Amino acid sequence: MTPSCNITGKGSIRGENHMTTGSSLSMSRRTLLGAFAATAITAAPTFGNAAGFLRGAGDIRRIKMYSGRTGERIDMIYWIEGEYVRESVKEINHFMRDWRTDGVKSMDLRTIDIMSAAHNLLDASEPYMLLSGYRSPQTNAMLRSRSRGVAKNSLHMKGQAADLRLSSRSVGQLARAARACKGGGVGKYSRSNFVHMDCGVVRSWGR
Repeated sequence: MTPSCNITGKGSIRGENHMTTGSSLSMSRRTLLGAFAATAITAAPTFGNAAGFLRGAGDIRRIKMYSGRTGERIDMIYWIEGEYVRESVKEINHFMRDWRTDGVKSMDLRTIDIMSAAHNLLDASEPYMLLSGYRSPQTNAMLRSRSRGVAKNSLHMKGQAADLRLSSRSVGQLARAARACKGGGVGKYSRSNFVHMDCGVVRSWGR
């Protein structure tokens, strides 16, 4: 039986999240911060000088992923006490590169925050499987030639989207958690068993 989504509130969060200004996005930012506040996050980071970063730290954000394409894994604390950790963000960008071209782009941190918050809301222990992060224009054009479901101006090319899967959660559960963050777009692809998350306009689609 697939475990149910656990969205129980505890903990608190401080600091600024770098979101675009505007009334609707301001509401999305508050909702996303609430999603982080819904769970307590504890873990050990993998970057250097971890002890110094963690000394006295209370509020942290973490992302766990693996790639079936490259065989790489990442388990990273990337935000501590209101500040993004540069070394961690750099590693995340490399991990989420276009594996076909090896092209790296700075991922929009709002998307990483949505991914992390959705994972926390599901209370899942296993990492995401990353199917697609950054896509080069060449890769996007190739995929578009194979599928009508690939957008010509995909947010993947801007480093603002990710396609993800969790082995212990259904597509429906993962999509509901992502939608609860109200930080961007959520696409549900049940046949292909993945959920698209981005930091664009708040919207949802798919079955």
